[in-house]
Amino acid sequence: MTKLKKIAITGPESTGKSWLAEKLAKSFDTVFVPEFARNYIDSLKRDYHQDDILEIAKGQYRLEKEMEPRASGFLFCDTEFLVTKIWSLHKYGNCHPFILDKIKENRYDLFLLCDVDMPWEYDEQREHPHLRTYFFNWYEREIKEYGFPYRVVSGLGEHRFLNAKTAVESFFNKK
Repeated sequence: MTKLKKIAITGPESTGKSWLAEKLAKSFDTVFVPEFARNYIDSLKRDYHQDDILEIAKGQYRLEKEMEPRASGFLFCDTEFLVTKIWSLHKYGNCHPFILDKIKENRYDLFLLCDVDMPWEYDEQREHPHLRTYFFNWYEREIKEYGFPYRVVSGLGEHRFLNAKTAVESFFNKK
């Protein structure tokens, strides 16, 4: 049996991560792990707090583990622990050890880092339209510091999807 290949789709807000995860999963005839944070925050009857970021990280992890048995060949993950680390550090100046540990333990075979070359789309949960390049650079630094394999995905619409699909295919064909 072939080992499941996990692909993390990461990057700043409004860079097409959710759309890309779903579209790639369909293209590779598998499943994707949706972003847990979106529903979690929507269900709150208050502003989120730092403790909520930890709950989001744990929920994302549980969801990923639930989806793994359903995946065939690839599992596309709409966000991962670097997202919660950067979010927590930026907003609160620190990060829970659970998140830091899971970054090292919960390995991905490839990270697709979404570029900020597409237009910003407003959403109630998005907070930093003016900091997308800043966050993109932060994500890339973190990925490099951890030594994770990654490809930057850019382009608009279908072109972005094709670039991501090609990145996945070429990365895994070389191994």
